[in-house]
Amino acid sequence: MKKLLVACCICFAFTQNSIAQDSVKGYVFEDINKNGTKERKEKGIAQVAVTNGEQVVLTDKKGKYELPLGTDQIISVIKPRDYQVPVDENNLPQFFYNHKPEGSPKTKFEGVNPTGKLPKSVDFGLVSQKENDEFTALIFGDPQPYTQQEVDYFAQGIVAELENTEGVNFGLSLGDLVGDDLSLFNPYIQATKAVGIPWYNLLGNHDLNFDVELDKLSDETYEAHFGPADYAFNVGKVHFIILDNVIYPDPRDQKGYWGGLRQDQLNFVENDLKFVPRDHLIVVAFHIPISETGGDTFRDEDRNSLFALLKDYPNTLSLSAHTHIQRQDFFGKEEGWLQEKPHHHYNVGTTSGDWYSGKLDNQGVPFATMRDGTPKGYAYIHFNGNQYNVNYKVAGKPEDYQMEVFHPKVVAKGKRSRSGVYVNFFMGSENDLVEYRVDEGEWKTMRYTKTQDPSYESSVYEWDLAPELFSGRRGSNAVESTHIWRGGIPANLGVGQHTIEIRVTDMFGNIHLNSSSYLIANPK
Repeated sequence: MKKLLVACCICFAFTQNSIAQDSVKGYVFEDINKNGTKERKEKGIAQVAVTNGEQVVLTDKKGKYELPLGTDQIISVIKPRDYQVPVDENNLPQFFYNHKPEGSPKTKFEGVNPTGKLPKSVDFGLVSQKENDEFTALIFGDPQPYTQQEVDYFAQGIVAELENTEGVNFGLSLGDLVGDDLSLFNPYIQATKAVGIPWYNLLGNHDLNFDVELDKLSDETYEAHFGPADYAFNVGKVHFIILDNVIYPDPRDQKGYWGGLRQDQLNFVENDLKFVPRDHLIVVAFHIPISETGGDTFRDEDRNSLFALLKDYPNTLSLSAHTHIQRQDFFGKEEGWLQEKPHHHYNVGTTSGDWYSGKLDNQGVPFATMRDGTPKGYAYIHFNGNQYNVNYKVAGKPEDYQMEVFHPKVVAKGKRSRSGVYVNFFMGSENDLVEYRVDEGEWKTMRYTKTQDPSYESSVYEWDLAPELFSGRRGSNAVESTHIWRGGIPANLGVGQHTIEIRVTDMFGNIHLNSSSYLIANPK
């Protein structure tokens, strides 16, 4: 798969003859000999979408397109099904032409160098490659290293177990690629390169140029490294829309940032969806969750505008990160969703976990369990046509490690106890069924409860109670988790060891199992 992707070429054919700066023209063509140049024998590809970041047009029967163009725009091809775009030496997809004749404004971190006069023809060469309806995407939340050491933690603790991944179509990082120091973009790129698959990225609030006064200029350094902050592509029967949903500066007080979308971005989504079949799955990915996770974190009218644009698409999914917890949200009509079937929003757990905190493992990498008890890790989304299935992979653990079980190690025989059995199913939501039984007895349904994870709480308090310092850094205090279930712990059984079995049936119908044991002893 890797060889095929590397072989797929796309080119930008630039001539020295400039054209009028108010429009851009070019061709999308099949690059048969993969040399990156449109030759006479190579035909254009019709009905391929091309965008300037707001308007979207389809190529004509000869593969030609024309778009309006200002003095600061990125032209990109929206990858159609059954074609591939190239990746550069760092596995970054190359599907765009950055048009900044004068370059980016001067900022602390360098933006795009002057691109000069617009070429006469900006051409995109694609290579034909049959795509299956079934494929898998690998999703990272917030790598967010603030130092080179934390880049190394990311490389050792996450990427190392994924090097030369096979059977995955592409990867996507959901923003906060770095932690404010944009000089770390290149080390981050070198780290993700080792996964060995095409790697897409999006902008987070820690990836911004903070020394600007307009939101549209806050992504200049990002653009220099990754291209457009708003773009789209197709794989199989899935249409992906990638958006920068960080508004900076916050228009309410010109300080900090706010979750939301500009009108030109909403225009891009509207224009893009005009050419997407209604039966396709629409996956919208951005950094800040559209759900309110504490305070007014996302502009309501922008969420409602996005929902209005999606109202005729029955199959949708949205992805975010940002919070350093993991949760599933479902939007119905009360939340502004305009369909009978709720919209699923998945706030993905992070690869940096709780900001690289906690004890160090045997490789010297922080465990970094998140405040809701979710260990650091990443998600696989498995697509089949317009349907999907998600599983979360805990870094450094077997694939079947999907939950943490907490209960007393020993209880007094016949004595009532306020303690219980707690299950933190990391991918869970209220829609899941969690059951348990003791000593192969009757399966009983556990009670869903929003509470702090006692297992994580105990690991944090261990730092406070220890008589000496641990290596690493104390983690954050626990927060309410949205994937906890509770059951009582029987104390009226015989003295001795007893087995607890856990069975989880998740929202996709997958079954996950776990077991543990506790001791019943005579009271002293």
